[in-house]
Amino acid sequence: MTKGILPALGSVLATGVVILACARGSGPPPRERAKAGLPPPPDVNHTAAGAESGQRVDHGEWIVSVDDARKRLHAQHHPHSVIETRRVPGPVGHPSMTRVEDFALSKDQLDVINPGPGEYVHVMEGQRHGYRNLTIGITYTAPGGAPPMHTHEGEEAHVLLAGQKILYALGDKMFVMKGPYIVNIPPMTPHSFQNLDDKVAELVVIFPTNVWEYDVLNFFPFSTPRAKALADEARRGGKEPLLD
Repeated sequence: MTKGILPALGSVLATGVVILACARGSGPPPRERAKAGLPPPPDVNHTAAGAESGQRVDHGEWIVSVDDARKRLHAQHHPHSVIETRRVPGPVGHPSMTRVEDFALSKDQLDVINPGPGEYVHVMEGQRHGYRNLTIGITYTAPGGAPPMHTHEGEEAHVLLAGQKILYALGDKMFVMKGPYIVNIPPMTPHSFQNLDDKVAELVVIFPTNVWEYDVLNFFPFSTPRAKALADEARRGGKEPLLD
């Protein structure tokens, strides 16, 4: 009886494999195949398990509630509501700055956060590494990846060296830039960016402060028809900078 069941079972499995192969066609579309070959995203190094007493940690970030004074500050600059403030968790150590290792850091020594889907950042927060007026981040921005719309109290600069297309939302403006470029983001200006390329984008983000901090807003710009139309035009080969 077992001998009769095994051939029948094999036939059913073979049929199922054929059906699945036909349903999938010759494989995923080109964009999906490109994503499958991307380098793996980094792992965040702070979790809820390691949070200090009373501290909320999520996606590698310290989530801080917003007080009324901060809400009033935002109301002076833009129409969006502020949801939360995010910082780097963990105790702040101060290196002695007497060894070469205190001055020279490799990327894998930095804190890693995951601000949004497909968006990770290696954070060099200045106060943890002997800087008085400098903080730098190096992003892992996957195709389609973006951080939430957010603001900083100080100014920020973005630097991209690769020839990739990035869609920006800056205040009420939206535009596409192709690297190499530098983008200036004024203080308290709502902003975000989305990778339109098929490869991971590594933007260098620079702040003239030794603290990593930003406020998340209740608006995501890249799900709008306006943003999607601009992104489609850029992918078809529109000129840069491409403004809506």
